[in-house]
Amino acid sequence: MGQERSTLQPSGLTDGQDAAAERVSGLLHLFSAGVACAAAVPLGGEELELGRGHAALGDAQDPRMSRRHARIRFDGKRFWVTDLGSQNGTFVDGEQVPAQTPREVQRVLRMGDSLFVPSPDVGPLKKLGVQVVEGFVRGPALQRLLAEVARAAELGFSLHIHGESGTGKEGVARAFHQHGPQKAGPFVAVNCAAIPQGLAERLLFGAKRGAYSGADDAEGYLQAAHGGTLFLDEVVELEPAVQAKLLRALETREVLPLGSSKPRKVDLLVCSASHQDLRALVSTGKLREDLYFRIGRPEVALPPLRKRPEEIPLLLQRAVEPLASGPRLHVSFVEACLLRPWPGNVRELLVEARSAAQAALMQDAQRLEARHLSPSAGTAFGASTLLPATAEKPAPPHEAPSRAPPLEATERARIEEALKQNGGNVAATARALGMHRTQLRRLLERYAISTATDTRDVD
Repeated sequence: MGQERSTLQPSGLTDGQDAAAERVSGLLHLFSAGVACAAAVPLGGEELELGRGHAALGDAQDPRMSRRHARIRFDGKRFWVTDLGSQNGTFVDGEQVPAQTPREVQRVLRMGDSLFVPSPDVGPLKKLGVQVVEGFVRGPALQRLLAEVARAAELGFSLHIHGESGTGKEGVARAFHQHGPQKAGPFVAVNCAAIPQGLAERLLFGAKRGAYSGADDAEGYLQAAHGGTLFLDEVVELEPAVQAKLLRALETREVLPLGSSKPRKVDLLVCSASHQDLRALVSTGKLREDLYFRIGRPEVALPPLRKRPEEIPLLLQRAVEPLASGPRLHVSFVEACLLRPWPGNVRELLVEARSAAQAALMQDAQRLEARHLSPSAGTAFGASTLLPATAEKPAPPHEAPSRAPPLEATERARIEEALKQNGGNVAATARALGMHRTQLRRLLERYAISTATDTRDVD
């Protein structure tokens, strides 16, 4: 079909090879000597010694790695790395570690100019690799999800996509359309959250001349999608009355334009999306229960970018490619991006990568380094995350402390989840959230967020 397609896989791996039935712990090799890669490096036991020339690295050999660079061990729960006296050092979660001293690695391991991410199961990457189809980067998680989407489309089902903002929901919706029985028809994408209040009915269902002052015959989105697929992004933003009319149109496959007494037939598939929980919205009355049962199943959950680290280096590489004379990716830049949570997901990553590349060009820099990345890029939103550590002074004794602006529920939940995953370790949680430990401690104190276990502030 003329699609651009490429797949990054370990050397010698074929599509027919199956991953082991059991989970295989190891490393995701994601960057080597200035080039994005996506290869699985199984531990082959509890321990693995890596260095330049190791067969597990295949063709992605890094001249800045020592031949005996580091030892990686997995104890069943955590990954540990020990630098073996390498020439260019070993970095764990952005910090260099002393030689012969085991250090737990939670997010990113750098050896020379190569980057690795620990994973309790490298099987999916070993089996599926990372694909690029028409500019859409697809790691193992996305490939599995798209297989579900294709099945739903082939069966003629509607589909709901749940995912955070910027995760690529429209790309998944387009894949749904391309695998459906009406792929030759139009794909009409509608951002329901952007429809001005009071105009949704006219825009969705159209209008007949004379329906209101100045009205002409106008086709609605449903008529425009006839013979194809209608994608309703943030469908929950539609007013209840419009939801009722939408439900009737989908069930009867007829649209009644404003001012018309004669319905028009429509034949289309419907794909909807939201970053919110539909069932919760039904319980609060924001989404009609009957519409939920019409469009809310089947549902696929699109994982956030922070759960798809194997895609990040390739996304960065493709973001800077259009700059013909632009700077080349440096390991420090990719490492910094892998360490941040990216609450805005793929959309935010691409915007910030291009902004950093422009900053590097303005400085005539030959390499795109971590210093070119904005300090706020990819970090959790919070009232104090952008303030320097010395910016906040204690109030004088005679003054009442100022009230902190409210912290969004999603950001509070993100911080609490990160604390839980890191066992209450403030330093490790701060690294996971892409902020300094002082900034995180300020947030914990300001918003009375409990660490749930202990509040160790150690590396």
